[in-house]
Amino acid sequence: MPDIAIEQARHGSSIGQPLTRRDGLLKVTGGATFAADNRPEGMLHAVVAVSRIARGRVAHLDVAAARAHPGVVAVMTPENAPRLALDPDAKDNPFMFKLDLLQSDRVRYAHQPIAVVIAETLEAATEGAELLAPRYETEAPRIGLDGQTPHVPRTVGAGDKTSAARGDVEAGLAGAGRRIEAVYETPAQYHNAMEPHAIVAQWDGDRLTVDTPSQGMAMAQMRLAGLFGISPKNILVRSPFLGGGFGSKGFLSGPQVLGVMAAKLVERPVKLVLRREQMFGPVGHRAETRQTLRLGTDADGALTALDHHTLTATSSFDEFYEPASALSRYLYAAPALSTGHSGVRVDTGTPLFMRAPGEASGSAALEAAIDEMAEACGLDPLAFRLKNYAEAEPISGRPFSSKALRACYAEGAARFGWERRSAAPRSMRDAAGRLIGWGVGTALFPALMMQAEARAEIRADGTGTVAIGAHDMGQGAWTALAQIAADGLGIDLDRLDFRSGSSDLPNGGIAGGSAHTATAGSAIHAAAAAALAQLSDLATNDERSPLFGAGNAGVYARDGRLVRRDDAGRSESFTEILERAGRGSVSASGQGSPDPAARDSYAMHAHGAVFAEVSVDPDLGQIRVTRLVGAFAAGRIVNPRLVTSQYYGGMIWGVSFALHENALVDPRTGRVMNANLGEYHVPVNADVPSIEAILVEEHDPHVNPLGIKGVGEIGITGTAGAIANAVYHATGRRVRSMPITLDKLIA
Repeated sequence: MPDIAIEQARHGSSIGQPLTRRDGLLKVTGGATFAADNRPEGMLHAVVAVSRIARGRVAHLDVAAARAHPGVVAVMTPENAPRLALDPDAKDNPFMFKLDLLQSDRVRYAHQPIAVVIAETLEAATEGAELLAPRYETEAPRIGLDGQTPHVPRTVGAGDKTSAARGDVEAGLAGAGRRIEAVYETPAQYHNAMEPHAIVAQWDGDRLTVDTPSQGMAMAQMRLAGLFGISPKNILVRSPFLGGGFGSKGFLSGPQVLGVMAAKLVERPVKLVLRREQMFGPVGHRAETRQTLRLGTDADGALTALDHHTLTATSSFDEFYEPASALSRYLYAAPALSTGHSGVRVDTGTPLFMRAPGEASGSAALEAAIDEMAEACGLDPLAFRLKNYAEAEPISGRPFSSKALRACYAEGAARFGWERRSAAPRSMRDAAGRLIGWGVGTALFPALMMQAEARAEIRADGTGTVAIGAHDMGQGAWTALAQIAADGLGIDLDRLDFRSGSSDLPNGGIAGGSAHTATAGSAIHAAAAAALAQLSDLATNDERSPLFGAGNAGVYARDGRLVRRDDAGRSESFTEILERAGRGSVSASGQGSPDPAARDSYAMHAHGAVFAEVSVDPDLGQIRVTRLVGAFAAGRIVNPRLVTSQYYGGMIWGVSFALHENALVDPRTGRVMNANLGEYHVPVNADVPSIEAILVEEHDPHVNPLGIKGVGEIGITGTAGAIANAVYHATGRRVRSMPITLDKLIA
């Protein structure tokens, strides 16, 4: 079976092609159905009322006034909310997070749901929610990283080690010829995908159908089954399209479950869509960090020690700690290396996975510290990185499954023109007199892989079907996975029926950690190989077939035909094989999962280098990113067009991280004061510079059967640090608190 799949990969015509998105026409013409576009017969509208305080309890809601409003059907509060089969605060795995589902009057963070108003129209539900006029018993909110007693968490991220070390850091620092110590801060950042969280829920007895944006339909199905005490088989989750997820839709949020509860309460279909400001609380965010880095080098600039410690925040009632220090375990060679984390509890919604969780904030600090160390050594920043290049994973000592980072540095620097960089800060200006700065940052993201299943069928008419409960949140999964499926079956893409986006299909895993293409693609690859193996058995064991007896030599699939590997002139079409066997089709299932032995033996990461140019007004401190060049090595590329788009998106997010995003919290109420897209700044078209992504060739025989590494998140890592370093090079002023704003430059 593996021989067929491997041979097909050599002869495929779809993988590697820069095809346009298969769902593109639907999206630009309005034909794509997102969750909130669904409107079943008899549907009601639900609006969440949220807390205006961060800590305390709801003392009173004017339910009578809301219920009396024309069009209002019901008001769901802790008094009448459907009871659940499972405590929403229960946790039995690192991927289960506590939910606020109107089980008490306790308030744990601002924008926590405190009631749901259900009405015939959206307007009536909105007006009814305003009439609730809540009164609170308020306690002083705990916010920020100061004023609380830090503790050492059991784990960070999704069950990762809190700390890791190698060698004697203190001795390495004490014996260093040069040392730096600096503190870098990153603010809380909130999810603002184009599509807010939404759900349309309808019950039919004990059967539940939901339309909701999900990066993990099978996980959502299991979570709902546990909460409502029904079989997962009785739950259908449909999520064909997502308007962005970035981690926030990997797990069901409280408001989504409240939509299901509302439908149960009124026994009619219910639609619930969060308003933009309601995204700032119950759907996860990236927590603020304070990172302390200590570095030492010998007289030649080789690192003798690197210590990276992160202080971050989690909610008062749950645990998720931004693993910002973890990146330093994998990147630079140092004989002594230590990474650790501590945390404080604050009155906020629980931080969760947000695009490149840990790596984004950690790389912003690490790359700035590396530049500061390079300057202390009198070395060019790129030369310093090359001098401290890790040939093996620094702490574990494992060899890399593949690593083309040197090529990324070289190709990116050549395209950017790095050799023309003047070493001294404030030494480069443009024709208008604006200060010009050039900076570099190293990019890294782990090559993760999870588990998935797929089903493949080859039909007698020469067409094929591949079915998998996969997710397309804008990254192009419909297209890339279909390319893998078509190549796996050996048919043209227009002969393939690709089915996805529903929980009644084989479990496609979760679209997160930049692992979806590798995970779902490997399952598709295995299913296609198994189906072709059945087809091969029919042909090679049939004396009437030109492929008879080819079992030992093997066959491969191409253009709807099986071809002898040792004699390309002998082949037979799928149709001929199946018709002669009296079969309408052959079908098979396949699984994709990481190889534990390979992952124990090798360190698996995607790598890259980002070069940034900024211009800064010398009087006003206004910063513009004018040019970005990123060079990335991420194994086999399924679709260069889609991969380039992902790199662009990641680098633009890096611009946002470095210069724009900052959630400002009112210390009196614990509420985010800029909970809207007018004041919570993200880049718009005018902020996006000239941007270029270089796809550096890399072959990885160990990472998975397809040799694929993820590309969705690596573009952020390296970019924010590169911009910060460019700002320093332009101005001579090192700003260690992001976002870098003009007031910090001219203060």
